[in-house]
Amino acid sequence: MAKYSDTIDLYSDDGKLLKSDVVLDKISPLVNPATMKIIDLTKRSIAVNLGGIEAGLKSGKLGKGKILGRELDLPIMANKDAIVGSIKEMLDIEGGETVVNEFKGGNLLLIEVPKARLEAASTYDAAITSVAAATTYAIVDQFNIDAFNASTVKAACWGGYPHTMDMPGAGVSSVLSIPQNNEGLGFALRNIGVNHVVMMTQRNAMQGATLAATLETAGEFEMGGAIGPFERHMLLQYAYQGLNANNLVYDLVKENGQTGTIGTVVQSLVERAIADKVIVPGKKGGYFQFYDTKDPMMWNAYAAAGTMAATMVNCGAGRFAQAVSSTLLYFNDLLEHETGLPGTDFGRVMGTAVGFSFFSHSIYGGGGPGIFNGNHVVTRHANGCAIPCVVAACALDAGTQMFTPEGTSAIMGETYGQIDVFSKPIQQIANGV
Repeated sequence: MAKYSDTIDLYSDDGKLLKSDVVLDKISPLVNPATMKIIDLTKRSIAVNLGGIEAGLKSGKLGKGKILGRELDLPIMANKDAIVGSIKEMLDIEGGETVVNEFKGGNLLLIEVPKARLEAASTYDAAITSVAAATTYAIVDQFNIDAFNASTVKAACWGGYPHTMDMPGAGVSSVLSIPQNNEGLGFALRNIGVNHVVMMTQRNAMQGATLAATLETAGEFEMGGAIGPFERHMLLQYAYQGLNANNLVYDLVKENGQTGTIGTVVQSLVERAIADKVIVPGKKGGYFQFYDTKDPMMWNAYAAAGTMAATMVNCGAGRFAQAVSSTLLYFNDLLEHETGLPGTDFGRVMGTAVGFSFFSHSIYGGGGPGIFNGNHVVTRHANGCAIPCVVAACALDAGTQMFTPEGTSAIMGETYGQIDVFSKPIQQIANGV
């Protein structure tokens, strides 16, 4: 991997210095052990709603429907320890590799399957299929279910599959969508819903932005968007927008949080960029002062950090997520008019924002920002720097969405959100340096 002379200071979500003089490549998804752990556990961790499976079987709710006459009243929670032990034994390869985290008295499990299962597979499907199968068999075996009722247990665990391509209504779930739902090569880590990330980071806007930026940036590496000079481009953008490098996002929000607007964040960012010599005054065109930069990648990183700060200031003031798309658009529009330099991701954030406004809450009104992801046909075009802002906005939202994080993603908060590597990624990544 290329070595860079750029160094950054990493700050926490409350503006405290965590690590100074960090060489840029130390935050790379290919190098940082905490980031690699996030990606590894994202692929290997499967949530099992054991209490939900018991309730579903008792009422006959299977997949997305209800089948009268197929109810099974099984004391699954009363036999939880035996069932969990059986699941663990079946998933183990050599013994002891499977990790089972229990939450809510064992009603919810977060199971880390052995690495060997994914290493011996072509995709990350192996995690959810092995857990679903093991859960099914453990219940069938524990209660001596006959051949005529085993399919009912299977439906409670697997949901609609294989009648459907994915697993609707399943008692097991992953933050990753099935590979068939990915829009193209390398999109898997970008195909995680905004509301999922909000709940995994317990509604902390900056931690949520960091986790989203980590997954988005890892996705960019996976799809070939960080090769050659673009590697430094992606790492700078990730550092300043996602990891609060040099406390830039925090400083901008603090300076503008009380009475500021999107426009004052533009002013603050430009002043900071001039002071840090990222941009310098260039030619004049009548009354207009153009600015120049010798480092367009660093300018993009500053613009991305400014976009994040403007999102927090605007959506935080209103406690509404819906303003995120217009903030993405008009912060960068104002920034281009103020400097004569390109906005974040060289215009792609603005382009993304136009379609995003329409699809999230305009004439079309298909759904709130929280149900989008970096794989969505509307929001996929900005290279890793739009979705982190959407996560921050939804973390600050006070319930204005039709689809709230608690409504769509509660189980993600109750399982993945209890693991530090997911809930406190800023500190974990700084430690990983």
